Amino acid sequence: MNDPQDTFYFKQLLCGQDIAQSNPSAGQMANFLYLLGDRETRECVVVDPAWDIDGILEIVEQEGMKLTGALVTHYHPDHVGGTIFGIDITGLAELQEKVSVPVYVNKHEAEGLHKVTGISLSDMKKMDGEDKVRVGSVEIGCLHTPGHTPGSQCFRVKDNLIAGDTLFLQGCGRVDLPGGDSAELYQTLTKRLAKIQDEIILYPGHNYGGKSHAPMGDVRENNAYLKINRLEDWLQVMGG
Repeated sequence: MNDPQDTFYFKQLLCGQDIAQSNPSAGQMANFLYLLGDRETRECVVVDPAWDIDGILEIVEQEGMKLTGALVTHYHPDHVGGTIFGIDITGLAELQEKVSVPVYVNKHEAEGLHKVTGISLSDMKKMDGEDKVRVGSVEIGCLHTPGHTPGSQCFRVKDNLIAGDTLFLQGCGRVDLPGGDSAELYQTLTKRLAKIQDEIILYPGHNYGGKSHAPMGDVRENNAYLKINRLEDWLQVMGG
């Protein structure tokens, strides 16, 4: 994915496989989470820490890295901890007990994140649509992509886009969960993400469809949801 000489540190972890192996719910939900950082300074951040905080921290230690922050794509419990579908999931609250780090969340998502996880608003860094997070020499761009939730955000780092539940390889986020807005998600997919170049690699929030990542050009070619050209047609498919 990167030049061997590049200092960019990147690791994709699959729940139920790389962490939380003994948790059948984690395997069924198939969340991806990510470690991003700088190999020279040995600093990294985790995107969407949930399901197995001890396992995540163990990998960070094994890799010789130091965790300096947590990035949140959105506030649903399978990405940040809490309770969903009757399942109790560890996440940010447990992380903060072990390693107190700033939590980077879109400003529209902060109150919801507090309600879902119980972490303090003072622990959060409220991000805007064009804000940047620096980890050593690595710059991570925040892109506000509402629709799945009001404060959903993607992260652009180097030639990669970490999309959470905004966009999958073969689909997109649901709009029938708390905070969902069907018309807003349509605007995100057709307008806000339109500027993402075809060669940028999409890394989704779940392992749906077999592959773990793909170039945006391939996603645009193969994802039926990106081929809907009218809001009226979109609403017939997604509701809202």
